[in-house]
Amino acid sequence: MKTLIKRSSFVFLLLVAVNLSVAVFSFYILPKKFFYDATIIALDRGHEIGFIGSYPLTILFYKITGLRYLSYPIIGLIQFPILMFVLYKIGIPNGFEKLNIKNGIVYLGMFMTAIFMSMPSKEFITYLFISLIIFLFLSEKNSFRKVLFTVFFLLALFGIFYRPYFFLIPIIAVAMYGAILIHFKNKTFAAVFYGLLAAIFLSLIYGIVEGNYFSQVSREVVNIGRIGSADANSIIIPLLKPDTWYGETIGIFYGFFTVNVPVNGLKHIFSPQILIFVIWQLFLFYILLVRFSRCIKSRKDHKEELWALIILFAFFIVQGIFEPDLGSAVRHKIGLFPLIYYALYYDHFRKKLQ
Repeated sequence: MKTLIKRSSFVFLLLVAVNLSVAVFSFYILPKKFFYDATIIALDRGHEIGFIGSYPLTILFYKITGLRYLSYPIIGLIQFPILMFVLYKIGIPNGFEKLNIKNGIVYLGMFMTAIFMSMPSKEFITYLFISLIIFLFLSEKNSFRKVLFTVFFLLALFGIFYRPYFFLIPIIAVAMYGAILIHFKNKTFAAVFYGLLAAIFLSLIYGIVEGNYFSQVSREVVNIGRIGSADANSIIIPLLKPDTWYGETIGIFYGFFTVNVPVNGLKHIFSPQILIFVIWQLFLFYILLVRFSRCIKSRKDHKEELWALIILFAFFIVQGIFEPDLGSAVRHKIGLFPLIYYALYYDHFRKKLQ
């Protein structure tokens, strides 16, 4: 009997069906702290609705679409299938049904998508925006130079109107690519290091102009009233106060490794939800770093994949500046999940284009 559906497609659809129930019933299971942002977006008690800024625009989006007037389970029932359909249109790689670490990362990523998209969320908009970038990379209609320029323009625009730190991503990405062009022995390490230096330089310039460094106006503002509270057990506290140039420099390096290589997060052995996220992040970062190294070695033949990874690592660097805790870091990575998905399976998408 002829098979009507591929195994990889069947597993993908099965995971969608299982996680759809997670998206619907999360409201009844998750603690109240998971819905802090969702409550702000749905109720808008501070009258923040507007056209510039992540909260104002998200509130406006949920009001215009009418989603803010629906119960959270219904919102999850609507949002999660939309995002999975986008992932389906990006493509299901061959071998998706196999049990391995790479697929496991994506399976868990789909599960976390169901959790974080089971409510009004800024990540829903970010996810759709990042998907647009992936479709640009997959398009064959325009030259790659034009595609890359468009991607940078969209990232800057998204930073201006929605999330300011996205404006930094193209700048850091260019600095990383510049390091790749220099004859360093280890270009992968050099690219990440120069990206971090670019982030530090931008923060110090901002500090000279505004009087406060990046992490002071982001992470410190969020965490200052949370230290010691029960809801901040994964809070990121820098080694030094970021009110000096050296404190900010150390803080950015510390933040980058804490968010992306959270070995110190393994101490949360009695908080399994944090521990799972930490292990997921460790495996994700390692696999992406290996793929980044491979793309650098053959950068002329893998332009799309290389730039996708550069943008992704630039985002990881930015996370090291702004993220207040490990939970927020994971949630924001789910907003970038289409890019992570593309980076993990770029071999498949390359063969598909050829």
